[in-house]
Amino acid sequence: MRVAIINGPNLNLLGSREKDIYGGESFEDYLEKLGVWFPDIRFSYFQSNIEGELVNYLHKAASECDGVIMNAGGYTHTSVAIGDAVKAIDVPVVEVHISNILAREDYRHISLIAPACRGSLFGFGLAGYRLAAEYFSNSKDSN
Repeated sequence: MRVAIINGPNLNLLGSREKDIYGGESFEDYLEKLGVWFPDIRFSYFQSNIEGELVNYLHKAASECDGVIMNAGGYTHTSVAIGDAVKAIDVPVVEVHISNILAREDYRHISLIAPACRGSLFGFGLAGYRLAAEYFSNSKDSN
């Protein structure tokens, strides 16, 4: 099984950015752990601070992967284009957020991608990615 992990803006700063919210571990270090925990999944990883690049990678992932784990970061609440891209692809997408977006500023309570996703995980720290990977690993038919 192939699963793409797509992270949006500022997630390249994990490990050094607002550690009280996002923790002290880099995503690259966590990605190595995911590979060990889920040897049945081949993960690809993409991070960008640019909205159009995230849309392009979603399109690419749809033809190369069986599923997508996506943390669109701040674009979650503002990007109609990313929401439309998630709707347009024919692979399941699980939305992940490290922080509990419902416990933060009001504008973060709205996700423009959630309606097109298989499910959403938020507030579990980096473990949200593991939970999403478990979904794909345990799902006989993730489509």
